[in-house]
Amino acid sequence: MYLYETHLHTAPVSRCASASVRESVEFYKNIGYAGIFITNHFVDGNINIDPSLPYAERIEFYVSAYEEALRVGKEIGIDVFFGVEASYLGTDFLIYGLDAAWYLAHPEIESMERSAQLAFLAEQGALIIHAHPFREAGYIDHIRLFPRLVHGVEIYNACRSDFENTMAALYAENYGLPIFAGTDNHIAARQRKLGGMASEEPIKDEAHFIELFRNSALRPFRLDFDAEGSAEPVILPQIGK
Repeated sequence: MYLYETHLHTAPVSRCASASVRESVEFYKNIGYAGIFITNHFVDGNINIDPSLPYAERIEFYVSAYEEALRVGKEIGIDVFFGVEASYLGTDFLIYGLDAAWYLAHPEIESMERSAQLAFLAEQGALIIHAHPFREAGYIDHIRLFPRLVHGVEIYNACRSDFENTMAALYAENYGLPIFAGTDNHIAARQRKLGGMASEEPIKDEAHFIELFRNSALRPFRLDFDAEGSAEPVILPQIGK
């Protein structure tokens, strides 16, 4: 079984992250993961760059973390994939399948209303996962759901409470949406609970990842370290099972 981290933030691109790119990549290599997706906050979120700078300059900064992770991954032997966490007033979406060149060529997405943007991303071939849909925080005015505009729901986020994850699972079940898991790791090895997606075959690239997900060939899992630092992945049950 091949394990993949699907929700990962790194410093300095994500302002809220404290772990560097190298620290994060080496952590997942050391615990036996096959690969990771770099999903830093996009230019519409908690990114560590002046929002008044030109779009192309912000995209270049954004992509720098992925490019560094790719270099480190090739150096130490772990696959690295590109992703995005797009934000809307505290409502976040994990986006897979569109590369840096695509984002650079489409500055118009910044001015789109969120529903129109999600529909456009999907038309362009992106896989859209609603991340931690029932997250509660002081800066989140209210919970927003887009069940007709996402392809799946993150029903296990290792940084959210059992209640928030349970509500996400109920949401997915009642709307018939596929389930997903990720860590939302900002601190590399200091994170003691992890989540992600498991595959019976190695993932070749982002398109292959999307194909496996659409064919229900990926399984969400959680992994909790014990006091001795050991952990075994636990595959999460499918909806209704």
